Amino acid sequence: MENYSKARTLEQPSVCPFSRLPAGTPQIRVRDGSKIRNLLRFVLSRLEEEEEEGGRPRAEGGDQQGAPGRQVVFTATGKAVSKAITCAEIVKRRVKRLHQLTRLQFGAVVEEWEPLEPAAGLDTLTVRRNLPSIWILLSADPLDAGEPGYQAPGRYDALWAPAAGREEAGGPAVQRPGHRRRRGGAAGGGGGGRGGKASHRQTGRSREPVKGQT
Repeated sequence: MENYSKARTLEQPSVCPFSRLPAGTPQIRVRDGSKIRNLLRFVLSRLEEEEEEGGRPRAEGGDQQGAPGRQVVFTATGKAVSKAITCAEIVKRRVKRLHQLTRLQFGAVVEEWEPLEPAAGLDTLTVRRNLPSIWILLSADPLDAGEPGYQAPGRYDALWAPAAGREEAGGPAVQRPGHRRRRGGAAGGGGGGRGGKASHRQTGRSREPVKGQT
């Protein structure tokens, strides 16, 4: 492909996998060059307002999907998938009691490559690729827990609560075992100290003269 240059990239829009979404539900398209703070400014402003109101739906008698102001969808394709996951995790930390539903798909991308020297007789190339895409639905209203990819509220805090407690109790206690291993290895290599390898070497040397005397 050294004789070609990429002329344009056309990304075919994919269909949202979440059915029965209320009309007006924002769908945030995350791209590789998007700024996270710009993406979250609009989302947090809407969801935090609902959190301050006490988490009550605006419309009475609504279905399980709730009101459009209480839900948001993040979607990304290719390299931007990790950035979309980061945005969703930040929103869940700022706004509590959010239900999550995740879907994985493949999106089609068409690339057109033109020859650097048209006089060389090379044709224009059209390359079609399938890139992984992710759809993340965050909802302040309850979702169907039986759906694949469902994540209940507070699960992130439950996973990291033991680690946070250890840090508060003993500081950086995770790094201490690593330091002890390095000290033991250095002592064993020097042949004089507290490591297990050093003790084995000393016992081996003490046995050799005994065998020689017999």
